Amino acid sequence: MKKNSRLLNITTAGVFAALIAFFTAYFIHIPVGANGGYIHFGDTLIYLVACILPAPYAIAAAAIGAGIADLMTAPVWVIATVIIKSLMVLPFTPGHEHILAKRNIAAPFIALLINVTGYYLAEALLFGGWAAFIASVSGNLIQSAGSAIFFFIFASVLDKAGIKRSFS
Repeated sequence: MKKNSRLLNITTAGVFAALIAFFTAYFIHIPVGANGGYIHFGDTLIYLVACILPAPYAIAAAAIGAGIADLMTAPVWVIATVIIKSLMVLPFTPGHEHILAKRNIAAPFIALLINVTGYYLAEALLFGGWAAFIASVSGNLIQSAGSAIFFFIFASVLDKAGIKRSFS
């Protein structure tokens, strides 16, 4: 049983990594902010996988999926993205019967702080300026808030469908 469980986790992480890459890089972009950022469904999928799989698998799915998306669209961000998206998984827990457990309701707001702070620091390091604070933070705040809203909607639907039972 344990071998099948590990295989299911690896397979699910791989599927989520592919979905994260596609939904981040190509599917429905809503431009926000002056820094070229956009709202996308990729972070929503990162939040969902973090609520479904144990942390090591969810971190791998987030890092690989978001990293591949950046390799295809904006390679300068790959290293920062892999680190930031991996950290964004940590506030979530798969250890509840429902996706929208108390901790997972609060987690998108912590992930928002990680995302905004991480990309601001990365932008400052990559481009040498700390002055772009407003442009960087405002765009990332909007992107993270959009991802949180999508997460709450999709998590609610998946909870009603009983999707977590498939991973228990």
